[in-house]
Amino acid sequence: MRDHLSRRGFLGLTAGAAVLAGCGTASSGGSSGSGGSGGRLRAVFAGGGATEVLDPHLANLFNEAARAKALYDKLADLGSDVSPQPRLAEKWEPNTGFTLWRITLRQARFHDGRPVRAQDVLASYARITDPGKTFRAKSSLALIDLPNSRAVDDRTVEFRLKRPFAEFPNVLAAFGAYIVPEGTVDFSRPVGSGPFSFVSWQPGRSVLLRRNPDYWEGAPYLEELEFLIANEESARVNALMSGQVEYAHDLTPATARQHEGRVTLVRAPNSAMQAFAMKVDRPPFDDRDLREALFLLTDRQQLVDTVMPGAGQIGNDLFGKGYEHYASSIPQRAPDLDKARALIRKAGADGLTVELTTSTAAAGFVEAAAVFADQLRAAGLKATIVNGSKDTYWSDILTKGSITSFRSGAMPIETHIAQRLLSASTTNATKWARPEFDALYETAVSARNAADREAAYLKMQQLLHAEGGLLVWGFADWIVATSPKVSGVRAAPANTLDWARFDKVKLA
Repeated sequence: MRDHLSRRGFLGLTAGAAVLAGCGTASSGGSSGSGGSGGRLRAVFAGGGATEVLDPHLANLFNEAARAKALYDKLADLGSDVSPQPRLAEKWEPNTGFTLWRITLRQARFHDGRPVRAQDVLASYARITDPGKTFRAKSSLALIDLPNSRAVDDRTVEFRLKRPFAEFPNVLAAFGAYIVPEGTVDFSRPVGSGPFSFVSWQPGRSVLLRRNPDYWEGAPYLEELEFLIANEESARVNALMSGQVEYAHDLTPATARQHEGRVTLVRAPNSAMQAFAMKVDRPPFDDRDLREALFLLTDRQQLVDTVMPGAGQIGNDLFGKGYEHYASSIPQRAPDLDKARALIRKAGADGLTVELTTSTAAAGFVEAAAVFADQLRAAGLKATIVNGSKDTYWSDILTKGSITSFRSGAMPIETHIAQRLLSASTTNATKWARPEFDALYETAVSARNAADREAAYLKMQQLLHAEGGLLVWGFADWIVATSPKVSGVRAAPANTLDWARFDKVKLA
């Protein structure tokens, strides 16, 4: 099989070729504790090479997030409408001032048989908020006054907050806020409470998991679940078409059209924000006029029609189209080349060379960068495309470059702001840091009056629309493909509960 893969050129990276070349055939034996057909489902995702982790609190890439949700649970997760849904938390109850929240845990066990306790929850959150660490959910959990929070009993946690917070269930569902056993420091053989338990890991290559027969929501149908890595979309599709895998994550609309009828396509509309991130803390995009010029020179419809024809809609430089708190009252931007050129002249940027960093780390990035480079040139700028490493792209763009290709799966607008746009946010790709913006966020999440909260969210989005560094040009359908013998894959936005959820999947 290794020679066959090499001849066909399924993978564009050496490690990836070894991954799929080493795959066995799908198991058809075994019976499911939930009455399913058992077997091993092989799912292929883009990966991060040597930078990948199994620590769920460090998960950042989609493949890491999918593995984390298979192995672990959070207290809550996001439904397809991006509202928080109870998971390990059976219920939550605030006091009248939204400063104290009581969480009742459901009866669940870790893979080693220990019960999930309130102490595990407090220890997990303490680890995430460690001042010396930079875990993804840290900024979301920072509002919890952990020293004054307590375990009432093994199944009851009282979280005392540093300030009133009406949207605290969003925090419980925060990306990366997984519950691990108290005292866990080694994640080389992870132990969680999720639907699958750990078997083996080949870093940058594969992770093999096995059904957890004692899962609190019922044992998965599958006997085994294997995560494989192929950064090139063509490699993922070819692996699916050749029967090496049964699930291929993240397809472009063009690829989906090409293979429609030969594979099963699962689409979740309006799921993936597509953007370019300008860093506002450094030249040339520390100039507000130049940022506005880029907003105005962008032909969003051309980008949508080229990159995701028939499978997307234009954006308006704001995250979360259609979600709660989205500022739909802000008028849709339209291209205005004359005004864009005038702003470029005002900024003294005539003939400026813009270096646009992109990568094959995400489907459609390279194509979108090429279209956008032409749009920059049409407005009188010079444009060069820099191809970043697909293995380290997502960590690189947090500190390097001046404008980069960017995208995001679904999350509440509050969480997007907390993790990416506050002065202390740990994944702030635009380096937006404004004290007045931080203050508006505090009002938005703490005001007792709903109208006051909405007014603050609107003002924040007005500031971002006028001065921010995130040029949101579109929202794509999220597309995955499966073998026809797979059933139970749900259409859900990325980063929500039912996205990449394999405990409800069956193999025929």
